[in-house]
Amino acid sequence: MKKIFFVLLVFSSWVLADQQDHMMHHSYEDQQNIAQHKNETFIDGDKFGVDKNRFNNFVKNLSNVQVAIISVQGMVCDFCARGIEKTFKKDSNVINIDVDLNKGKVLVAYSKNSEIDFADIKEKITANGQNAINMEVITL
Repeated sequence: MKKIFFVLLVFSSWVLADQQDHMMHHSYEDQQNIAQHKNETFIDGDKFGVDKNRFNNFVKNLSNVQVAIISVQGMVCDFCARGIEKTFKKDSNVINIDVDLNKGKVLVAYSKNSEIDFADIKEKITANGQNAINMEVITL
């Protein structure tokens, strides 16, 4: 019985130490990502137009939809763009999404009968660490 207790104690100590090391590693990676962001170009989506080729590819298989074109400030890396994409994909009203990091634009397709709420969109983007500053809706 003492051997079992000793083995469990050693094993649990080893697992706990490994978890702490893992957490410290992530914290260090997070700090490096933040430091990297300081050296990257700040994109203001309000200063750029929509890439026409990208927009045409986005809508080519869509019909009977509304497309929200959102200008975003603060996207500086692919991690930022994927975070926004992941957040919107969780929304059952979203049919398709495309994030253009270079232009600071997010294209979100909703069905025609969906109500597009800019406050909700701003909240989702803000939760990801960026700012939604403008939105235009086009009906196809």
